[in-house]
Amino acid sequence: MILEHFADTLLTTLLDPRLMLLVVVGVGIGIVLGALPGVSSTMALAILLPVSFGLEPGAAMLFLIAVFMASVYGGSISAILVNIPGTPGAIVTQFDGYPMAQSGRAGHALAYALIASSIGGLIGLTLLITLAPGVVAVAMSFRSPEFAMAAVFGLVLLSFASGGSTFRGILVGLIGLLCGMVGFDALTDVSRFDFGTAALQGGVELVPLTVGIFGLAEVLRNLAARDGALPPVPSIGSMIPPLGSIARLWKTILRGGVVGTFVGAIPAAGSAISVAIAYAQEKRLSRHPERFGKGEPAGIAGPEAANSAGVGGSLVPMMTLGIPGDPITAVLMGALLIHGLRPGPLLFANEPGFVATIYVAVFLAVLLTLVIGFGFMRIIAQVMRVPRALLFTAIALLCVVGSFAIRNSMVDVYVMLFFGVVGYLLYMIRIPPAPLAFGLILGPILEENLRRSLIISGGSWSIFIERPIALALLLLSLAAIVAPLVVPLLRRPSMRPPRDGAP
Repeated sequence: MILEHFADTLLTTLLDPRLMLLVVVGVGIGIVLGALPGVSSTMALAILLPVSFGLEPGAAMLFLIAVFMASVYGGSISAILVNIPGTPGAIVTQFDGYPMAQSGRAGHALAYALIASSIGGLIGLTLLITLAPGVVAVAMSFRSPEFAMAAVFGLVLLSFASGGSTFRGILVGLIGLLCGMVGFDALTDVSRFDFGTAALQGGVELVPLTVGIFGLAEVLRNLAARDGALPPVPSIGSMIPPLGSIARLWKTILRGGVVGTFVGAIPAAGSAISVAIAYAQEKRLSRHPERFGKGEPAGIAGPEAANSAGVGGSLVPMMTLGIPGDPITAVLMGALLIHGLRPGPLLFANEPGFVATIYVAVFLAVLLTLVIGFGFMRIIAQVMRVPRALLFTAIALLCVVGSFAIRNSMVDVYVMLFFGVVGYLLYMIRIPPAPLAFGLILGPILEENLRRSLIISGGSWSIFIERPIALALLLLSLAAIVAPLVVPLLRRPSMRPPRDGAP
């Protein structure tokens, strides 16, 4: 059914100039923002999220996914040209991309990355379409206890993988849960945590919080870093590598695409893990591993295919289970919630046309990234010469204007400024700010299903143990929490020095 909707939606989008313009503009903005060091894919989506608020849901997804997909490739541009990855997923690309650029083959390196990213994106989309129905079939048996434990598992896992201490991440996630409880209770209509302020009775809006911790906080961090000017951008030269070299990379791209999709489908795994696995895999399988790190095309193609394919993989848990796989899909999930759509198995049953729109958005974004990347790469490279102070000042203004435009209220601007400072302070003390957004998104889902489960069970918590899937998710959550404590204890005996007389 969804494939039939895919063909209809694709044709409708291609024949609608307004929708195609949204995708083209989204791809262009995504490539540029992804290529600028310090502007991550998450930050790009966060500052552009208010733009989508005035669009209908399908058009909003076309625009945001176009930005998402293009920014993933854009990060490789700065990694190759100036040895500074624009996004975390491009960290490995610089190992061979920058040496190739330094040897006068910058255009070839960019072409390898672009071609691999495009094919990897299509592999990710294919596996997304293939895997999602199976996950949905299992998720259709979920009831309130399963959804409650899925929310707990998602929050714990995302806190575990957000960097820094697991317990600090969980603590920040719990603060996000409290933020999600601000305002009137949906069941009792009692106001909670509003501190007697009418402005908070409507709750903490997702967009200002997201723009604050992912947008303004990153601006403050980059401006405070006082980084010097970027290294000079080398000449790109020819962007058409030998066809034989491209053809020899097909196995590398295929392996990277499969790895990226499956690793990306694991909540909180992240693109940095998938590209590292893809790079290590290609180096291990290569007949000339000594060439890696010196400008080897496979060292660019494998990670970039995995990086782009991870987009399709990360959409699997978000769309089928309603669990954001990483900060980027958390922003996308926020956009869906703003438009009144809740990701999960019922989305496939009730809104197959909208699901097809997401597939079409990924497909068009991949193709247009390939076209625009080859056609305007020299111009995009020149954008990297923009002074960073000027760039981040403009982004800060976008954060303010975007937050105000949501409801034409200065309250949202104050909320954005507050969480921007909070996000910056969390970064300074090395506490991950991302779980704050996860808590705000997953909090209402957890509270609603937790309370409904307890009502069904007559107040008995045993309902979460009696149901196998809920119990399994609960045990996985506990394992993720206990692991940081147990693993060091298991390693400690082997690290002790031998006693006197011991062999």
